Amino acid sequence: MNAQNARPAQPGAVPSRNDIVSAAGRIRDVVRRTPVMHVAAGELGLPVPVTLKLEFLQHTGSFKVRGASNAVAFLRSSERGAPTGGVCCASGGNHGAAVAWAARRANLPATVFVPGFSPRAKTDVIESLGARLRRVEGFYSDALAAGQDHARRTGAFHIDAYDDPRTVAGQGTLGLELAEQIPEGQPVLVGCGGGGLYAGVALALEGRNRVIAAEPSSAPSLTAALAAGEPVDVEVGGIALDSLGARRAGRIATAVGLSHRMRTLTVTDEDIAAARALLWQRLRIVAEPGGATPLAALLAHPEHFPDGATVVVSGANTAPSGIGS
Repeated sequence: MNAQNARPAQPGAVPSRNDIVSAAGRIRDVVRRTPVMHVAAGELGLPVPVTLKLEFLQHTGSFKVRGASNAVAFLRSSERGAPTGGVCCASGGNHGAAVAWAARRANLPATVFVPGFSPRAKTDVIESLGARLRRVEGFYSDALAAGQDHARRTGAFHIDAYDDPRTVAGQGTLGLELAEQIPEGQPVLVGCGGGGLYAGVALALEGRNRVIAAEPSSAPSLTAALAAGEPVDVEVGGIALDSLGARRAGRIATAVGLSHRMRTLTVTDEDIAAARALLWQRLRIVAEPGGATPLAALLAHPEHFPDGATVVVSGANTAPSGIGS
């Protein structure tokens, strides 16, 4: 069976909670169960306690290993042989490192397409894991087009960063962990680019914990999609561009957000920089801008969280310089 014929996922198809539970079983022995840190009221300048989900301690430094590992494991279980061209993906950096890591474990070649602005802190990890790195001029959408073209030409299996139900189901396993780590009813804040983490965690915690997507105001893709009722293109920029810089939110995240009647919270680059500095100064946590965006939303919009919240610190692939003393 060829990779192109291996029960391809329907783009934008929303996974079920059962899909997330199956993903958890599939990757249980692969990913790390990351801890939570309970921060007392006042420690972060807020009058309420905050729980941090330390997902930056995951393999390759971000949550992306969950989705990539589930996609690769599903692929291998569905195939009679490895895909002829290995696997490929487009990424701002974190998803590419995750795909490279999962592919190496499965003894598959990997090719990762990144936009030219992807930082060395991320591309060095991708190459160190044995993947072929291809830089593309432009934004994430340009890298995605190049990756999809590569898949068509070579027979490589393309692993979408946020709009494949297998990827989203893998990201949702973080939500299953949270269900065992935090109280029912406590709101959860996650950063949002294409929306795979938001969608997976929201589906995993549906009916138990409200999940809110935090976005940079310089890249409000899900905010725009929910306002329009469908994914739409937005201008993107800002300090979190490499991780939260999707021009267009995923169809899965948009569908989940609309069905949950979710409103996003947006924050400025200054808010994000301040949250990064606070994590370092108070807790000695080095978070990348995308990983600090949920805390920035909590700090900028405390009125929405009178009893506190859980914040997912999703990634730490960054150089520590410039965070603050």
